[in-house]
Amino acid sequence: MTTRRQVLARSGALGAGIAFSGALSELFTGTAAAQGTGGRSGYGPLVEDPEGVLDLPKGFRYKILSREGDDLRSGEGKVPSHCDGMAAFAGPHGHDGRHGSTWLVRNHENRMDAEHGVPTVEGLTYDPEALGGCTVLELGHDDEVLQERVGIAGTSTNCAGGPSLWDTWLTCEETEFKAGEEGYTKDHGFIFEVGFRKDRPTSTEPLTAMGRFQHEAVAFDPRNGVVYETEDAFEKPFGLFYRFLPEKPLGGYGSLHAGGTLQAMRVPGVPDLSVVQEPGTSFEGIEWVDVPDPLAAETPIRFQDFGKDGITHAQKLEGCYWGGKSVYFVSSYAKSEEGSQADHYGQIWRYDPKHKKLTLVIVFGPDTDLELPGEEPDNICLAPSGGLMVCEDGEGAQHVFGLTKHGAVYPMARGRQNVGTPEEPAWGEFAGVTFSPDNRTMYVNCYDPGTTFAVTGPWRH
Repeated sequence: MTTRRQVLARSGALGAGIAFSGALSELFTGTAAAQGTGGRSGYGPLVEDPEGVLDLPKGFRYKILSREGDDLRSGEGKVPSHCDGMAAFAGPHGHDGRHGSTWLVRNHENRMDAEHGVPTVEGLTYDPEALGGCTVLELGHDDEVLQERVGIAGTSTNCAGGPSLWDTWLTCEETEFKAGEEGYTKDHGFIFEVGFRKDRPTSTEPLTAMGRFQHEAVAFDPRNGVVYETEDAFEKPFGLFYRFLPEKPLGGYGSLHAGGTLQAMRVPGVPDLSVVQEPGTSFEGIEWVDVPDPLAAETPIRFQDFGKDGITHAQKLEGCYWGGKSVYFVSSYAKSEEGSQADHYGQIWRYDPKHKKLTLVIVFGPDTDLELPGEEPDNICLAPSGGLMVCEDGEGAQHVFGLTKHGAVYPMARGRQNVGTPEEPAWGEFAGVTFSPDNRTMYVNCYDPGTTFAVTGPWRH
C-alpha cells in the first residue's frame, strides 16, 4: 500500500525540508545491511561547528582526511579537485574491516578547467591531456591516512561508478568528448576498472563494450554478473537506463574486457519516466533493446534509432545500487522547462529482473518550490542503522540527509564551507557517501573545495 509522509528537518535558524511519497520500507526489503536497529527519527538536531566546516548531530565528530591542493603522500603531486563518487573496501590486513586497513577509492570530476588535475603517472594514464581520474587512500583502523596516491589518471569528468563483485572500482566518465575536441587526445565517455591491490592493478584500457556515453553509476547483479548503468545526459533527449550482459559473467578481475552486449531499457508506452508521478506505480513486461552502436562513433546512444517504438528516457539519472533481488536507481529531478515531459523533484525506481517489473518507489521534493533545499537526491548508500544516506544536489545549504526505514527524513550533515561570496554565499555539494567495511565510519566528500571527511559516532544508538 502506498503511504505519504512529509517531514521538515530543522536545526537552529536554518531549515532544510524534504517531502517524499512512497512505501519507504520497500527500499530495504531483503537487504541485510539495512536491517540494523537504528532509531525512528535520526540522531537529533545538527550542532553548529565552531570551525565553520561541517555541522553534525551531538556525539558525532569528523576528521578531514584530504584537501585539494595539499601534497599527495605518494609525492606524485597535489590532491586533485572536485572529489565525487567513492567506495570503501576492506584492506589487506583483515577482511572484517575492524582490525585491518581500509582502501578508499575516490573519483575526481575534473574537466579541462580544473585547478588541480590528477597527476599523470606512468602506467596509470589514459589520455595525458585529460585532468580527471581517481585517487586511492589507505586508512588505518583509526582512519589515519597511511597512503594517498593516484589510482588512474588521464580520464575526464569522473563522476560516480560502483564497486565490482571482485573488489575493484569501476570509475565512470560523465562526458562524450572525442579525440580532437576540447584538447583531448583520445575518445572519452567510458568506464575504467581501477584496482588498488598488486594482484588487481588498474587498467587504462577503457571497457568499450559497456558503452561510450555520459556515464553516472553502475551496480552489479551478484547472482549473474549483469551490470546496470545510469546515464546523466545534460540535454534533451535525456539519458537512458542500461544493462550490460558480460561475455564472461561472474568472470572475476579483468573479465569485463572480454566484452558483452549493451542494452537500453524500454518501458512500453512510456517515453519519459518523468510522467510517472504516483509512488507504487508499476510496469511489467519491461523490454531490453540492443544498443545499435555502443561506441557512439557517429551518434550519441540516446539519439540512435531504437526502432518504431523508440526508447525510454529520463532526466538526471544518477545513483544506482543493488538491494535484495532488485536494482535501484535515482532520477535526481525533472524540469519541463528543460525538456522533460513533467516535473518532479527526485525519484527512486526499483527494477526486478526476475519479473521484468519496474516500480516507482519514492518521490522526493517540496511540493511547490523547485529551489527549496532538500530536493534532488544524488549519491545514495545504505546506512548501518537501517535506511539510506542521501547526498542532495540542489540550491542553498548542502546536506547529507538520512531516511530511516520507518519513514523519517533527518539531516545528518551540513556543509559550512562558503565557495561563493559573503554577498552571494554558495556551498559545495556532498558526494560519494559510503561506509567503512565495519560500518563504524561514514566517508563523504565535499565537491568544492575538494575535501574528504571521515565521520564517526553512535551509528547504532
